[in-house]
Amino acid sequence: MKKLLLLLAVGCWLSAAAADSLNCRLVGQCMPGYALGVAVGGNYAYVAVGMGLRVILVSDPAHPTEVGSCACLASGVAVSGDYAYIADHDTCLRIISVSDPAHPSEVGSCRTPDYAYGVAVAGNYAYVADNTAGLRVISVSDPAHPSEVGSCETPGMACGVAKAGNYAYVADAGAGLRVISVSDPAHPSEVGSCSTPDAAWGVAVDGNYAYVADYDAGLRVISVSDPAHPTEVGHCETPGYAEAVAVAGNYAYVADYDAGLRVISIADPAHPTEVGYHSTAGDAFGVAADGDYAYVADGAAGLQIYQYYGAGVQETPKAEVRSTSAVPTIVRGALRISSQPTANGSQLDVGLYDTNGRKVMELQPGANDVQHLTSGVYFVRLASSVKPETTIVTKVIVTR
Repeated sequence: MKKLLLLLAVGCWLSAAAADSLNCRLVGQCMPGYALGVAVGGNYAYVAVGMGLRVILVSDPAHPTEVGSCACLASGVAVSGDYAYIADHDTCLRIISVSDPAHPSEVGSCRTPDYAYGVAVAGNYAYVADNTAGLRVISVSDPAHPSEVGSCETPGMACGVAKAGNYAYVADAGAGLRVISVSDPAHPSEVGSCSTPDAAWGVAVDGNYAYVADYDAGLRVISVSDPAHPTEVGHCETPGYAEAVAVAGNYAYVADYDAGLRVISIADPAHPTEVGYHSTAGDAFGVAADGDYAYVADGAAGLQIYQYYGAGVQETPKAEVRSTSAVPTIVRGALRISSQPTANGSQLDVGLYDTNGRKVMELQPGANDVQHLTSGVYFVRLASSVKPETTIVTKVIVTR
């Protein structure tokens, strides 16, 4: 087996990854099919895989396991209670009972005029982003007999939808964000809109802000405190194509297509800042977030589960480090790194980061002068092309 062995003066040898990452690590993965969308509820992730719904047990994120499936066309998914709601891109909403996760089964469906791309659920209603047919409001009070009760045309192509309070927020591709009052589900009506630079594909709402995945224009932060006059207050460019967004706490998680997962701090909505990222094995189409875990629908790579380490860099758990000696992790003057060349000449990246996750210097084989650094805790991050599922981070203490 081709391996890269790296011996650090801090007393560990590590097999590290070439995955392009910062403050994120791949925790687990499951290959259910061509994953387009994902929702998380309780101990399960529900993955829309184009030709069906896959139910994945994620109580142990490191070992996700498929426990059930249901055949149907699926591009988007939402979960509420004992039901998964599927945006069937061939013109309908499907309702799947997941009360028995091992045996999900369709209980009802409701046709829509165009292609159902996205869905959100709140209370007794499902809100479907239906391409050129705009927003469709469907009563799901009787899951066996869902029925459309209202609709609202939009000027673009409705691709994604979120529901908060009395409003549905529609990502309307080239027509930006549309804000639609659904206080009367039978008569939804647009009350405001905000154009975006590119194509709004996905949207999440938290508090007074809507977060729009705007394809080539990255993440756009839009104030919706006044729904009649939504206004962009901040944005953060992403290197790929922003397809979907989920929010948890002070972070927005963006499925950025060929640029993988991007983690953006939204603690200051006027100045969203990327604080973490991780390349993915496939193309990131969808994302859900729960705590510090992000669940990515990654195309042909299936479901990928990532953990964000917060504002700083966290040391790799001891279980992932093979210790060769009890050499202290205290460094004075120079941090020495010695390496054994790889059999295939794979690239190696070794960097030193501070506790805020900022790279302070590149590290090279041999003695690295650290006398110019302020005394304190730092982290050595190692990455190679050998094992793309793992990045190794080890703590060192720089002192004088």
